[in-house]
Amino acid sequence: MAKTAQHPVLVIMGVSGSGKSTVAGLLAGRLGWDFAEGDDLHPASNVAKMHAGQPLTDEDRWPWLESIAGWIRRHTESGTPGVVTCSALKKRYRDVLRGEGVVFVFLDGSKDRISDRLASRHGHFMPPALLESQFEALEAPTEDENFITLSVSLAPLEEAQEIIDRLHLGSSSASRP
Repeated sequence: MAKTAQHPVLVIMGVSGSGKSTVAGLLAGRLGWDFAEGDDLHPASNVAKMHAGQPLTDEDRWPWLESIAGWIRRHTESGTPGVVTCSALKKRYRDVLRGEGVVFVFLDGSKDRISDRLASRHGHFMPPALLESQFEALEAPTEDENFITLSVSLAPLEEAQEIIDRLHLGSSSASRP
């Protein structure tokens, strides 16, 4: 089980189509916490590259990860709980985001299930064709990381509630001061 700080920052992670934005938005709304959509922190060049069906390189990702890490640091240093989305597919990416009070929530699902979700999604810059590269890059969190894994088999509201329950976030000790 993940260790939860008094004012944690949750990083909702997983491949594109796993439900990061939906679940994170529901969590932040239910808890009254700050929320950041990690995709909004991508430089325009990254968005254009993904929209064109080209996977990002590590060189493309580092500035984006640093932006997310900055958001996380501002929240953990000020004691303000928050929820941020980030694919965080590789351990070295999560290492940039890690810190005291940070909990990774890995939304895990089969390639078939997530492919079906992507096929029904409209208006997102990440095309379904890049899903294969995301699964190839994915390194599931390991024992030395502060995380929980959640199967994407439930409805988003149920997933959000499971996260709240598993991390004991409904208590006053984990809510905004």
